[in-house]
Amino acid sequence: MTASPVCQLADLLQWYAATFRDPVMLQPPEWFQAFVWCEAILQLPFFPIAGYAFLKGGCKWIRTPAIIYSTHVATTLLPILAHILFHDFSASEHLGPRSQRERLALFSVYVPYLLIPLLILYTMLCNPHYTHAEKRKRK
Repeated sequence: MTASPVCQLADLLQWYAATFRDPVMLQPPEWFQAFVWCEAILQLPFFPIAGYAFLKGGCKWIRTPAIIYSTHVATTLLPILAHILFHDFSASEHLGPRSQRERLALFSVYVPYLLIPLLILYTMLCNPHYTHAEKRKRK
């Protein structure tokens, strides 16, 4: 008999936290919980909308939502990355990174979540397809 999907997800979370020594996932501080709520309320609804706009192509209306999304995500990732690099995990209930190598390994798990939004932001701000204003037809 196979384990339920909930049990499998819990096992996966335990494996991840032990492998990458990420105590924030097992015992999230309040500020991290606030970021998770922001992700659920703001970011998750953005994904299907952005997916549609980028797959369809030519949807210039995605520029403003993409700028809001990317700046929000980049802003939330900075304290997470700083926490990983500089926090003293010795008092954590769950094991955190003990060496600089373990900190960098955990950092490498989170850094793509910063780089991808920065690439989206760069595209929205610098790509001529999204930056040129359309001339409206006069009636």
